[in-house]
Amino acid sequence: MTATPEGERIAKRLARAGLCSRREAERWIAEERVAVDGKVLTSPAVTVTEDSLVTVDGKPIPGPARARLWRYHKPKGLLCTAHDPRGRPTIFERLPPGLPRLLSVGRLDLASEGLLLLTNDGELKRHLELPATGWVRRYRARVFGPVDEAKLAALKGGISVAGVRYGPIEAKLERRTGANAWLLVSLAEGKNREVRRVLEHLGLSVSRLIRIAYGPFQLGNLAPGSLAEVPGKVIREQTGAFAAKKPRGARQGPEKKAPAKKKADQP
Repeated sequence: MTATPEGERIAKRLARAGLCSRREAERWIAEERVAVDGKVLTSPAVTVTEDSLVTVDGKPIPGPARARLWRYHKPKGLLCTAHDPRGRPTIFERLPPGLPRLLSVGRLDLASEGLLLLTNDGELKRHLELPATGWVRRYRARVFGPVDEAKLAALKGGISVAGVRYGPIEAKLERRTGANAWLLVSLAEGKNREVRRVLEHLGLSVSRLIRIAYGPFQLGNLAPGSLAEVPGKVIREQTGAFAAKKPRGARQGPEKKAPAKKKADQP
């Protein structure tokens, strides 16, 4: 996250300031809204240093904000996107006011629920999503169909479904409730709709899928639609070397709690 002596790309600087995504920054540049040291840019292929004066629409951009992280209990029926062309509801439309621009760490599909991490920092987002972190995603899945525990155990060796190879998955029977069963599923890779596709391949229909943990971060008793900020100390403890790369000049104000969510916003 620290700018090198040679600097960093302008789109990254704008994203670190919490103003937009890198893609949005490139669009702003194409619209000639961004200037460096008084010169209006027409290309994102520009490197800036900490001494560069960067402005958007004639106003200096703020310094890089400190990286922040929230736990969010995503309800079923919301998309993890900023905008849906079909007009379906998104998580960002349901968040309380007063928050900075947030990014989701990974995604949960429309029908899935549970723990979703949100951050204001694109570099932290990418760090938490990297397979190299080795962080395990844990789920509870309610399924309908015959549960073969031997087949579940075999998932530890990985499996191929419709030409897609999935890595090791740990799946255990938690309990049976009539014609349904609850499974505990853990995996480190997390490809698109991986849990659903693998279980359906085993003849199991998934009626609920709840993420209960993402690495060391737990859903706990967080109510659906609610979010809670992760203390900065915990972020530093859990991200190790990444936290040590905190940018110079980052604003270090006191930890702020997210506003309480109104009951009307509850799904």
